[in-house]
Amino acid sequence: MHKIDMDLVEMTLDVMKYAIDRISNITPELGAPKKEEELLSIVGETITPNGIGGENAFKLFKDVLVKACVPIDHPRHLAFVPAAPTRAAIMFDLVTSASSIHGAYWMEGAGGIFCENQAMKWLVSLTGLPDTAFGVFTSGGTSANLSAMVAAREEWRRRSSDNISVRGLLLTSDGAHSSVQAMAKVIDADVVMIDNHDERITGEELRRAIDELEEKDRKRLFAVVATGGTTNAGIIDELDSIADVCEQENVWFHVDCAYGGGALAANSVRHLFNGIERADSITIDPHKWLFSPYDCGAVIYKNLEHAKNAHSQKGAYLEIFKDEGAQGFNPADYQIQLTRRVRGMPLWFSLAMHGTDKYKQAIERGIELAKIAEQKIEETEYVEVVRPSSLSVVLFRRRDWTPDQYKDWTYKNHNSGFALVTPTTWKKETVARFCFINPDTSEDDIDKILASMK
Repeated sequence: MHKIDMDLVEMTLDVMKYAIDRISNITPELGAPKKEEELLSIVGETITPNGIGGENAFKLFKDVLVKACVPIDHPRHLAFVPAAPTRAAIMFDLVTSASSIHGAYWMEGAGGIFCENQAMKWLVSLTGLPDTAFGVFTSGGTSANLSAMVAAREEWRRRSSDNISVRGLLLTSDGAHSSVQAMAKVIDADVVMIDNHDERITGEELRRAIDELEEKDRKRLFAVVATGGTTNAGIIDELDSIADVCEQENVWFHVDCAYGGGALAANSVRHLFNGIERADSITIDPHKWLFSPYDCGAVIYKNLEHAKNAHSQKGAYLEIFKDEGAQGFNPADYQIQLTRRVRGMPLWFSLAMHGTDKYKQAIERGIELAKIAEQKIEETEYVEVVRPSSLSVVLFRRRDWTPDQYKDWTYKNHNSGFALVTPTTWKKETVARFCFINPDTSEDDIDKILASMK
């Protein structure tokens, strides 16, 4: 398997040709999923004792399997939170994999970690956190949120021996990402949800929620999780007033900006994030609005030592990494993963190649597209805006439609290869939702999607 022969060379050329064709394709086919039994009937069993050969396996992927996937960078993929990695980032993702760099410790991955840290330095600068703040790249927002929660809980426990055997509690809103509740389960913490009726939470509402806790629960409170751009509607919590309360209560303040974090680079909306510079930790997903390939998240800490106290691992075979001769920045010390790829390298290369100004322009375009879509909806008789656009998200309704009609519309557009736009729920009502990330999405795309609702 590890020998280099002519078959491997030819396979390498085939793979590179596919990658070049895909990178240069601005309108990839909008694939659609098939049931597992249908795929199995077409491709058969692919893992066998003797193998099916690289040429055959690659042909099955190109002809069948990739067509059962939805390309996240399609300009008419406006569902969920899509992505639009730059060609530079995609190309360097190939380089990252081919270079076989282990990104846990400086001793093995110094050059790659240096690249990541250059990109991280820019990310941290967007937040306005103190110069001592820094972070690491993770597999996504879920692992970033988990890493931050673990650091928050361990710091809470470090402050008092009374907390060591107590189950922690955190506060967040019902608009927070689902991973907050999921990761609280992982660390066996309780969550109290602030019902903010799908709107932003304020310091006043947080204060009220804390005051309503029983005394025994108030003592268990170790973190507050605010959101810098909800996935559903792009809503940014009132971070400044929330920070006030967290400081008064001496509670860890985490801001989940997995989706909205890219907008920190946009001058038009940066003021909406005022207060984020007072956070103890922040989550940002470069694979969303910073145009990196999957998977690339990031967690940033105001005080790295808190993260190191929570995450640094010990083991006989790891002691060499602590030696003076191997000293450097060790990403494994600041998040939940030990083994990790240098997933921040594609972002670094794209930033180095294009410069941060182009990133700002591309992010501003997503915000502009949302405002354009909002205006077009207001000018179209059979649809109406549900709430003003926020960041790059627009919620709107088709007048007189039932939930089933939204669902049928979604499948009709998707199955025809035209677009993927899915409904969501807003204040118990089924509505349509646009999320603009890709700067290649055009006004004509918006017009055609709206016209498909007639």
